[in-house]
Amino acid sequence: MNVNKENALHDILEQFDLMAKLVYHQLDLMENILNSGTINVDEQILSEIEINEVRIDEFETTISDKIIDMIVLQKPVASDLRKTMAAYQMVSNLERIGDQIKNIVKALRKVNDTEVYSHMSNVISNMMMSSIIMVKKSVESFINSDNEAAIWTIKNDDVVDEINHKLIKETVTKSKYPEKTQQLLFTFIGLNNIISNIERIADHATNIAEASIYSNSGENLRHNKAKGIQS
Repeated sequence: MNVNKENALHDILEQFDLMAKLVYHQLDLMENILNSGTINVDEQILSEIEINEVRIDEFETTISDKIIDMIVLQKPVASDLRKTMAAYQMVSNLERIGDQIKNIVKALRKVNDTEVYSHMSNVISNMMMSSIIMVKKSVESFINSDNEAAIWTIKNDDVVDEINHKLIKETVTKSKYPEKTQQLLFTFIGLNNIISNIERIADHATNIAEASIYSNSGENLRHNKAKGIQS
């Protein structure tokens, strides 16, 4: 590999590492909020999350541009190209994780029934902790070229889902709510899962449309909406 190509790849991976650490920090902030069991989040923490989210968006745009420049200007060999494209895909997913953290904060602030939340907070906190471990394992598997860690993450997804489903059921059934209220809670949980998955489908469609516009005109709409296009 020539010096320019090596420097370009090193720069991309260095920026990727900084972005990943910032996302880790956001996840840790979110975990601390959920572990507290309260819906009243400190304004200073909220401000920090907002500022970090802007920085994550900036990282995503900067790294994506660096990757494109490297491919065009340095013409990396197959092994370097695979690593670069893997970083490109991971950067996109890290940015989405940042968005989801912000969405969780927004949803938490809209919770009105503190009693219901208190019964579910341990389950939610457990789900968040499991997800954080999976994120860190998956990123570190890339950084350390550790396929075993990546395989563990993929396999653990179904295991974590099953554990969390059991914890949710156990939490509701052990609550002091009457049977009718418990069934209503299960219904809300099921409906929320349906709605969340439909929302993700729409999000992916939006991502495809943004990628199409970028391909056609070179305009990046991920963080700067085109004139006349509203979110």
